[in-house]
Amino acid sequence: MKVRNLMIGTASYLVASFFVQALSHFVINTQHYASISFMRPEPLMYFGLLTMIIQGIVLTLLYLKWANNTFNVNQGLKFSLLVGLFFVSYLALVEPDKYNVINVFEWILVEGSAGLVQFTIFGVLLGKFIKN
Repeated sequence: MKVRNLMIGTASYLVASFFVQALSHFVINTQHYASISFMRPEPLMYFGLLTMIIQGIVLTLLYLKWANNTFNVNQGLKFSLLVGLFFVSYLALVEPDKYNVINVFEWILVEGSAGLVQFTIFGVLLGKFIKN
């Protein structure tokens, strides 16, 4: 059951992350990302996918330990929003400190809202599909 849950949790993270981030980068916020001078015109997708797989494995292992065999949507959301706060706070708040972004408020809004949606979806998927 643990291997099954690890695969489901990792796949859930991949689905949530890829769906939200691709939608944000390539559909909804294209102007925002086009305004960043240090962005590649064509991203190297394999590094992003590898990172999502690693993060999905680690986060799923942490969730399995944290939830203590009480798997439900409420537990999934609590966990994912907590780890999402950890991940997204760096991306939304520290990155505009380091890089010369055109509009810091827009950066925080775009990255923060995308992260909130991503980790909300991840939490729902965890809670719905991880089983004892």
